[in-house]
Amino acid sequence: MKKLSIVISAALLSSSLALSSAPAIAAFPSSVDGQAMPSLAPMLDKATPAVVSIAVKGTHKVQQNVPDAFKFFFGNRGQGQAPERPFRGLGSGVIIDGDEGYIVTNNHVINNADEIIITLKDGRQLEATKLGADEESDIALLQIKADKLTEIKIADSDDLRVGDFAVAIGSPFGLGQTVTSGIVSALGRSNLNIENYEDFIQTDAAINSGNSGGALVNLRGELIGINTAILGPNGGNVGIGFAIPSNMMHNLVKQIIEFGEVRRGILGVSGRSVNGEIAKAMELETSQGAFIEMVAPNSAAAEAGLKAGDVITKINGKTIRSFSELRGKIGSIGADQKVKLTIIRDGEDEVFTVKLKQSQGSNIAAASIHRMLEGAKLVNDEDNNAIVIEEIAPQSPAQIAGLREGDLITGVNRKRIKNIVQLREYLKDKKGVIALNIVRDNQAQYLMIR
Repeated sequence: MKKLSIVISAALLSSSLALSSAPAIAAFPSSVDGQAMPSLAPMLDKATPAVVSIAVKGTHKVQQNVPDAFKFFFGNRGQGQAPERPFRGLGSGVIIDGDEGYIVTNNHVINNADEIIITLKDGRQLEATKLGADEESDIALLQIKADKLTEIKIADSDDLRVGDFAVAIGSPFGLGQTVTSGIVSALGRSNLNIENYEDFIQTDAAINSGNSGGALVNLRGELIGINTAILGPNGGNVGIGFAIPSNMMHNLVKQIIEFGEVRRGILGVSGRSVNGEIAKAMELETSQGAFIEMVAPNSAAAEAGLKAGDVITKINGKTIRSFSELRGKIGSIGADQKVKLTIIRDGEDEVFTVKLKQSQGSNIAAASIHRMLEGAKLVNDEDNNAIVIEEIAPQSPAQIAGLREGDLITGVNRKRIKNIVQLREYLKDKKGVIALNIVRDNQAQYLMIR
């Protein structure tokens, strides 16, 4: 759990009972005046099997800088060396697809992990595979192979209101599965410097170390958020916890499933949140929204007709409160997706349809799949159950290896490959020469890469 510091407190309750003389304790009534006692237990019976505990171990590099006075003895080897140290960690996760074994957690829970062990509520322990992650929003997707998995239903987090009841499920401090309850304290929290893309649900349901990646659910047991961080002067729970909204998580996970990583969309505007001063200066009737100060040339916003001075108030019909919320929501929507933006221009509401472009640096990192694929833009071809080389950079390793724009990758070493996730998974441990099965000009052929 990301936090300022950690404080573990325990309250010990002690009592003594006289075994020989104590009268039998009467059971609590199951109903009062014919009405069933209110309880969250029936909902939790359905929701808690979808929440898992995660144990990780691995190594991380520890940067060491040698003072100038010692450089004479160590030379260049002593400066900036990064020895590896082992680590272990605990967290939580949520099963979102029981058939496929997909589990969502926080990236910081499994980052740099060499081994990821999932413990289900029924006690089964399984090793998980990391399918992909997005460090900027702190989301990661894992997969396990098991039967009879319980998945959680995902709610529309845009329908949340401050005051709605919320229940946090996770494994704090390694104690095992724990449930706490509270309300939604605030929505659209940002500028916390926790992640690069922030649009948090704030809740007072107790969240502590180990709850990271766990579920925040509504009273129907539906997932409304992924618990990710707390804020407290001593690191313990003080009623200020943050969760990534389920809609944001769902958008990112869909991209990871399809592409192996996030292809982040970008609007191409800069600006600030509407406040009282801006509302007065621009003669606005609202004090919420995203004020556009500049539209980048050739951006998605420019091509759609947005202008400096416009105020964005809704995305796909859902109200936004600030520029940071606009950035967080747009940043979770994939490139090439269309969104409807409601803006205020000259005192009138207008709706623009914008096709998001792809953020620089968020292209499919083909080089992370295999170094000889560097320079190729990979896109899943659903019609052919293959991977298409959509673009290829001149003189790049991919072009030198013989790949061309329009090639379809259909397999590796005679193994059928249908999408980028499968390609990444198959190649992650492969060394030496690899035979790519490609289709070019309707002709199947092999391309050898080393």
